[in-house]
Amino acid sequence: MTDTARARKLADRIRVVVAETLERRIKDPRLGFVTITDTRVTGDLREATVFYTVFGDETERESSAAALESAKGVLRSEVGRQTGVRFTPTLSFVLDAVPDTAKNIDELLAQARMRDEQVRSASANATYAAGADPYRRPAAADEADGADGADGAAGPGTGRPAGDGEA
Repeated sequence: MTDTARARKLADRIRVVVAETLERRIKDPRLGFVTITDTRVTGDLREATVFYTVFGDETERESSAAALESAKGVLRSEVGRQTGVRFTPTLSFVLDAVPDTAKNIDELLAQARMRDEQVRSASANATYAAGADPYRRPAAADEADGADGADGAAGPGTGRPAGDGEA
């Protein structure tokens, strides 16, 4: 096994080499607006997975995937030439799902904001069913309850202060 830092550095280098090679050397008309988003290398440095996104619809994604598969040999030889590792890793290309997932999450958040705004506007003129606050008693009712205590005792829970000097 190799050091994970070395695998990470190799993955970053492969990402740069593949992106530059796609931009400069690969002239396949099927290749659309491809962006290399990430690269992962196995611990033994023998296999590399290259994640990519394609700007466009499903047909452009399929044609770009076919173009990447046909250019795999050229890309692998360029990676081997520029990285200088003993064994050039095999390349596999995977369409990155992160942008689609992020778009879906953004749409869900927009829907939640819209629903919150609808609830806020509906509750703007709303009133409580039993008055201003059904759980709060007026201050006059609290004083009346404290004045007519049954045993006349003072202290906690009776509404009258303890030791007010009455004998």
